Amino acid sequence: MQLRIPGPTPCPPQILQAMGGQMMNHRGPEFAGFLSSITDRLKQVFQTRSDVFLLTASGTGGMESAIVNTLSPGDKVLSVSNGFFGDRFGDIAVAYGADVIRLGFEWGKPVDPDAVTGALRANRDIRATLVVHNETSTGVTNDLGRISTVIKASGSLLLVDAISSLGCINVPVDSWHCDVVVTGSQKGWMVPPGLAMVSVSEEAWKAHAQAKMPRCYWDFSLIRDASQKGQTPWTPGISVCYALDAALDLMLSEGLEGIFLRHARLGRKTRDGIKALGLSVFPDEHCASDTVTAASGSAEVDLAKLIRVLREQHQVIVAGGMGGLSGKIFRIGHLGYVDDDDIESFLQALDKAIPQAKKT
Repeated sequence: MQLRIPGPTPCPPQILQAMGGQMMNHRGPEFAGFLSSITDRLKQVFQTRSDVFLLTASGTGGMESAIVNTLSPGDKVLSVSNGFFGDRFGDIAVAYGADVIRLGFEWGKPVDPDAVTGALRANRDIRATLVVHNETSTGVTNDLGRISTVIKASGSLLLVDAISSLGCINVPVDSWHCDVVVTGSQKGWMVPPGLAMVSVSEEAWKAHAQAKMPRCYWDFSLIRDASQKGQTPWTPGISVCYALDAALDLMLSEGLEGIFLRHARLGRKTRDGIKALGLSVFPDEHCASDTVTAASGSAEVDLAKLIRVLREQHQVIVAGGMGGLSGKIFRIGHLGYVDDDDIESFLQALDKAIPQAKKT
């Protein structure tokens, strides 16, 4: 079975093998050295000198941690969204009592930095801006570098969902002045679900000192205090940490530039392949993601049937559309443990499945 969804993604054999290791004492010196080694290598991939923490959580838990550690109830927050996960980021802030101003863009279109500028000028007391770098629901990568310049010029904090981009697409956290950046193990890191990884800037720490949103499990102060002892405040997902340790070795052996080039090549290969088969790329191609391709069908193809035929007759699993795009697109993940042969195999299966999925 070929898993071609945006996450969880396939795992290399050596990572799965690493997960089978015996447990260690998470309050002992062995774990302290292990955690330090993982953190040092995570900082290389995040391209940051700031703190990086492991949370035993999904990516959404990381998003929640970004909000509750930097904000207080009633703070004005600009939620920039062009998809399902952008909306989710704003919803989390609403749940904790933030005064959320929503700046929405058409799904499949990129965030317009000029519109972000306008929203920030119209609301001078914005405390934080929420941005999704790579919108998994639509296959769009937003221009975070330009967006960051606009946001930081306003004095706002920048909280970033980089769950399906970091580790695959260039995200220079320090150069782009991102305050909290969140990613998740089950995406390009080639690791099973269970860990969120977050970076925390000095500006975020200053905000944290004043933040009043309720937090306990997510409290960065508790996490930092524990990390200084080589521990986590709560019991970590040790097996997933073993997997991440092995994944970081593989990633740094390939090198960040090699990883970015591979994902760019495979993204192009996927998009070119589906167009050659008579389907179309859903978003504007200048902003199309190199980790997940959102594809539209043709007038003759029943997308629900296509997804079913791929799964049942060709052993290929793809993802459907989310929210308002349900039944209108399907999504192909090409991030993490993926190479040219995988994409060629997928396209061959798609070529066979399309005639079998014609509308009757």
